[in-house]
Amino acid sequence: MRQPSGFVDSHRPTHVYKLQRSLYGLKQAPRAWFQCFSQHLEHLGFVSSHADSSLFTFFDGSVVLYLLIYVDDILNTGNSTDHIARLIQQLRVLFFMKDLGPLHYFLGMEVHRTATGLHLTQAKYITDLLTRTNMLDCKPISAPAISGRRLSLSDGEPLSDITEFRSVVGALQYLLFTRPDIAFTVNQVYQFMHRPTTVHWVAVKRILHYLKATPNHGIVYKPSSFQLTAYADADYAGDPDNHRSTGGYCIFLGDNLISWSSKKQRGVSRFSTEAEYHQLAYTAAALSWYRTLFRELHLPLAPPRIWCDNISAISVASNPVYQQRMRHVEVDYHYVREKVTRHELTVGYVSSVDQLADLLTKGISAACFTFLLSKLPVRGLPVSLRGSDKPVSHKNKDVLSFFAQDVHSYSYIAN
Repeated sequence: MRQPSGFVDSHRPTHVYKLQRSLYGLKQAPRAWFQCFSQHLEHLGFVSSHADSSLFTFFDGSVVLYLLIYVDDILNTGNSTDHIARLIQQLRVLFFMKDLGPLHYFLGMEVHRTATGLHLTQAKYITDLLTRTNMLDCKPISAPAISGRRLSLSDGEPLSDITEFRSVVGALQYLLFTRPDIAFTVNQVYQFMHRPTTVHWVAVKRILHYLKATPNHGIVYKPSSFQLTAYADADYAGDPDNHRSTGGYCIFLGDNLISWSSKKQRGVSRFSTEAEYHQLAYTAAALSWYRTLFRELHLPLAPPRIWCDNISAISVASNPVYQQRMRHVEVDYHYVREKVTRHELTVGYVSSVDQLADLLTKGISAACFTFLLSKLPVRGLPVSLRGSDKPVSHKNKDVLSFFAQDVHSYSYIAN
């Protein structure tokens, strides 16, 4: 630290100023800004969410307002346009804010209104990525992974320059916000960031070929019921290097896909039932978090249900007679059994053919991939919707319809 040129104090040239407040651009600024903003919201009657610190809720009789903040970008929605307008005026007393109008673009995600709800895509992001990698004119393919093929550390020759590989895989990670169909393949190539080979780079290019075929695909959200359901699956000992299993889940609120995961499990499972049971525990923990979140949003939820295609894992979750066989399993994995016993969770059987989480655990054939993808709310954007600002009708007044109709975005501008 030194005094700036032209403003040196001749009497104390070695002294520097101690900041009493954070300045925009310093590493302490985001924390100070969030603290200031959240305190003002709480003064206005908002309550910070325990499940997500960036979410604030306001309830006053029949009035419901939700506010979500990410650094200096803000989303605001509710069932009263008058209260929303009043809130913005109150915030502008202390903060200089720009009203960006109805939600169209947020953190790289494009939001398109349809006749029934919202369609979230990252089409521009995909186009920019294909352009940057010189893959804009590549041949499109129908599936991002080869059926039955798992990548290994020993595959291929080490890349001479790993910079591009890391850059592209990092960019693909951001696409997972709206593209669950590539979650498994991106997770697989991400495991080789430290030592990528030519085979791993070919796998990355295959993902880009698939994105070329589906640039406008994204998640569709529409008003639906408040029933939490999940699909959980595990690919037993699928990793050829350390024999760990890959687990995946997808969580639905009604017909809307709200969460998904594809991740290698922490330890090695002795048999397939153990791997599936571990995945049930991971999924149950995720469902518990969502139940806490929706409870804070004052949304009534029935006990959620997990669909699993392994009968033995379902029996372990509900029948203590399997304790002898599973006694080596860590205690925290029996979390799901406790939930089932308390009737806070139910576990049901689903055929492997209809197991949606199968998409997140292994590479499958193009036909199976297309079939399972058709069961997920991942759709291409109709051409007729491009550039359309036509508002949807207000026939359905449930809480989910707020997000489809009255979401506004704002940007805080430092002065």
